[in-house]
Amino acid sequence: MGKVFWDVVPYVTLAIVVVGSWWRYRYDKFGWTTRSSQLYESRLLRIASPMFHFGILVVIAGHVIGLLIPQSWTTAIGLSEHAYHVQAVLLGFPAGLATLTGIALLVYRRRTKGPVFRATTVNDKVMYVFLVAAIAAGLTATTLGSGLFGEAYNYRESISIWFRSIWVFQPRGDLMQEVPVYYQLHVVIALMLFCLWPFTRLVHVFSAPIGYLFRPYIVYRTRDAARGTELIGSRPHRRGW
Repeated sequence: MGKVFWDVVPYVTLAIVVVGSWWRYRYDKFGWTTRSSQLYESRLLRIASPMFHFGILVVIAGHVIGLLIPQSWTTAIGLSEHAYHVQAVLLGFPAGLATLTGIALLVYRRRTKGPVFRATTVNDKVMYVFLVAAIAAGLTATTLGSGLFGEAYNYRESISIWFRSIWVFQPRGDLMQEVPVYYQLHVVIALMLFCLWPFTRLVHVFSAPIGYLFRPYIVYRTRDAARGTELIGSRPHRRGW
């Protein structure tokens, strides 16, 4: 992939995210939701959802540190390049594995539970493919780039600089041309995922990223009137045999 690709595509992706999110909120405000399927199945959801969401928070934090904080800053506080990669592997790989396991369970739940599968839109099905691919490619890049299998690669001297250059409108696509293919693949899949983002259930990230994690489970009560000392909304007693 040439320099032009790495210079232009990030801005195309950003435009799709911004315009697509505005369009979604403007014309599909009531669809701006996770479309919770907890009512259909909750046992697997209780396991998979926290595993995925808490895992992805650690993964996002690792990306923020690795992409936004210059290497010179971490070196200035005494964190060597080797020490940085060791902690990245020790923290990032378990978090990535938990995220991948969580999303795998969520996909399995959506595929095997009839009502949940029928409540899943086509856009969300495509999104899950790219989300799983992005996580898997990220785990692969972390493993190969850490030096555990072969030569280590310091992405903070290329990918991080390229990423920061995009936000100051001085793109350095030339840096991405020499990046190992497994890192390039991870970035390309991530860009495609962001292009899909405004048109899937992932839009809920923009509106409820924290409250979602600690939201109470939905409790459904009957509308039947309670009798005597029964709690309001409780199921009325029925005579047995």
